[in-house]
Amino acid sequence: MSSSTPVDPTGTAAFAALQTHHAEVRPDLRAWFAADPQRAERFTFDAADLHVDLSKNLVTEETVRLLLQLAEETRVADRLAAMFAGEHINTTEDRAVLHTALRRPAGTTPALTVDGQDVDTDVQAELTKMYAFAEKVRSGEWTGVTGKRIETVVNIGIGGSDLGPVMVYEALQPYVQEGLSCRFVSNIDPTDVAEKTRGLDPETTLFIVASKTFGTLETLTNARLARTWLWERLSAAGALADDDEARRGAVAKHFVAVSTALDKVEAFGIDPANAFGFWDWVGGRYSVDSTIGTSLAIAVGPERFTEFLAGFHAIDEHTRTTPFERNVPVLMGLLNVFYVNVVGAHTHAVLPYAQYLHRFPAYLQQLTMESNGKSVRWDGSPVTHETGEVFWGEPGTNGQHAFYQLIHQGTRIIPADFIAVATPAHPLVDGDGGDADVHALFMANYFAQTKALAFGKTAEEVRAEGTAEEIVPARVFSGNRPTTSILAPALTPSVVGQLIALYEHITFVQGAVWGIDSFDQWGVELGKKLALEIAPALTGDADALADQDPSTGALIRHYLQRRATA
Repeated sequence: MSSSTPVDPTGTAAFAALQTHHAEVRPDLRAWFAADPQRAERFTFDAADLHVDLSKNLVTEETVRLLLQLAEETRVADRLAAMFAGEHINTTEDRAVLHTALRRPAGTTPALTVDGQDVDTDVQAELTKMYAFAEKVRSGEWTGVTGKRIETVVNIGIGGSDLGPVMVYEALQPYVQEGLSCRFVSNIDPTDVAEKTRGLDPETTLFIVASKTFGTLETLTNARLARTWLWERLSAAGALADDDEARRGAVAKHFVAVSTALDKVEAFGIDPANAFGFWDWVGGRYSVDSTIGTSLAIAVGPERFTEFLAGFHAIDEHTRTTPFERNVPVLMGLLNVFYVNVVGAHTHAVLPYAQYLHRFPAYLQQLTMESNGKSVRWDGSPVTHETGEVFWGEPGTNGQHAFYQLIHQGTRIIPADFIAVATPAHPLVDGDGGDADVHALFMANYFAQTKALAFGKTAEEVRAEGTAEEIVPARVFSGNRPTTSILAPALTPSVVGQLIALYEHITFVQGAVWGIDSFDQWGVELGKKLALEIAPALTGDADALADQDPSTGALIRHYLQRRATA
């Protein structure tokens, strides 16, 4: 099925029916809830530990029926089965898409063999190796070149080698071992590596260089800068002799790699025995549960990392086995297609009411926008419809005082996902506020926002409050602003894994309906190639400068003039 011709969703009977249905049905959440006391119950579903309320979306049972028909007509189930089976659904790179294999528990049957590769055995071997190393660092058995235990882990990567680890590290702060901390370097802007190494003790710092090919420009540049920093600081502390052998020894104790390019790893000075691998069937944005998560395994420990993987697997199994009419990622993915292609929404807000998830929207930006920002189908034919969404968001309640105005009263429809946990990591009480449970106050905002967005406030209700007539229009809330509420018991490693897997499969469903390859990212390549061509123009190559277009050339000359006079 992976090589089958994609179906144009806009040419299906279901899509035509959805358009007609949407034109005929005026969303009225107040009336719908009043007429149907069971609406919330019928549109609420559980997936592992996630309790998901879809009832405040702009859909009726008929809308959902037509969306499920659209999934059938675009063969979503076939493509889902092809992914789990390891078929090469990444067509432009002729690869399987097997991030779900990264979290299959040891001993899962039947075993998974793809392209002659025993995937389960390979995955478990790398996890075992990563866990053993993590335990050495956590116990103090692994030390720096002067014999001091590691206190700070600096992960050097970019894209999926950074966004996933840093997001999860922030989310799981309560589980980080005392005396250990992680920092993350990604940007080639020298400010990043300078700030992330500021105040560190080189004798207690371990760098993880995360690059599958060990050739990513930003990552290798930052790795070299970090290596120079290590040598200079150790030398200044009198802990490093001024010879090549001593420098190589320091790198071997303070650098490890996540890469399969062992020759390049060794050339850098890292012992290949301390390189943790993964495979070409793992896309960067889907790799946080692979050895790309080495920094996480060190920070929270193998036991918690195993729980993290179990969370992913629970949602994988829900997605793989649950009928589509109760399948949470499928329903949410289809709703997103509805909002993009029928309602005409262009952006999607993700609003975590959990401060530890403050990097989750940024993580989802790469997952969703790199995956589904495509204008051709998987067979190379052009799409005939909108694809992708602009994902964005900030934690509540901060966002309420920043951009919620647009969501509540603006002219654009912005579907929004609200995420919260019932039990906080810090159940604090405000003694000056009558011993108020602060998390309860926080959650009151979570519940209030979706209620306000759904049901709004009528002019009559505003007038009943005694509001002057001339400002009544400004205080009216139209309501009928779509939201999904996701509530978990607590922000555990398992729940974080569940949330990530939920959005992975939502993204998959959208791409399957649209007939696009959600697993390549050629859009990042052109700019990288041009940067390499432009770089000589910034260091005195007149021919390279002359080759630029008038706008780029003028900007470069202005930059060179400013740099020369700085």
